Amino acid sequence: MSTTPSSDLILTERRGADESILLITINREQRRNSFDGATAHALEAALDAYEDDSTLRVAVITGAGPTFSAGQDLKAAAVGDYGSTERRGGFGIMAQPPTKPIIAAVEGDALAGGFELCLACDLIVATEATRMGLPEAARGLIAVGGGLFRLPKRIPHNVAVELALTGKPQPASEFHRLGLVSRITPVGGAVDAALELAGDIAAAGPLSVIASKQILAHAHEWTDEQGWAEQMVYAKPVMDSEDLKEGLAAFAQKRAPQWKGR
Repeated sequence: MSTTPSSDLILTERRGADESILLITINREQRRNSFDGATAHALEAALDAYEDDSTLRVAVITGAGPTFSAGQDLKAAAVGDYGSTERRGGFGIMAQPPTKPIIAAVEGDALAGGFELCLACDLIVATEATRMGLPEAARGLIAVGGGLFRLPKRIPHNVAVELALTGKPQPASEFHRLGLVSRITPVGGAVDAALELAGDIAAAGPLSVIASKQILAHAHEWTDEQGWAEQMVYAKPVMDSEDLKEGLAAFAQKRAPQWKGR
């Protein structure tokens, strides 16, 4: 069991020129960044703070040391200490990811719950040495952190079936080919590449980014006919915002926009 104080289980740091990016680090290197209850609650608290801070636009989550996350801490689970919270669910994120964008920066392997943590994020950056997969079935277990219903929405269904039923991991390069992983980097480069990607998102209109994420999240639920109407629930506040006027003015004046988030 980890003896790391709860306040140190999840580290946060503002990054970017305007400090609008939140770097979140799972800080249980001695337990391969696996999750017990305290770590899950610490991540939930970090995500709540991220959501509540209007100056933060994008978050990047990574793990301390050479491993992203080994998933559930099995030693903790053996004594009934599971990495879950009542509200955000598994690892403090899986059932209720933040409404703002979050990027997984993966060094080392992301297997089982570690892979499902990636799938709770909007974008994934991984290294050439990273392997990903859902090995649960090969061990007589079952993945219940969202992987079995999220993965087939993001890669071809038959590929997801093979991954889930065989339990065999695949290199991140294969997931990059399939479109799940956005960028592949040399070992040690995942965080820097994720921060660069986060910077591109942070430069966009914050209201537009959040609304776009919400519409994309519902895309698989709607028919085209439903989509025309339902998207406006999220789009209309953006269309009525000061930021839209600022974006148009900045384009016309050939200058960088000054977003207000309203």
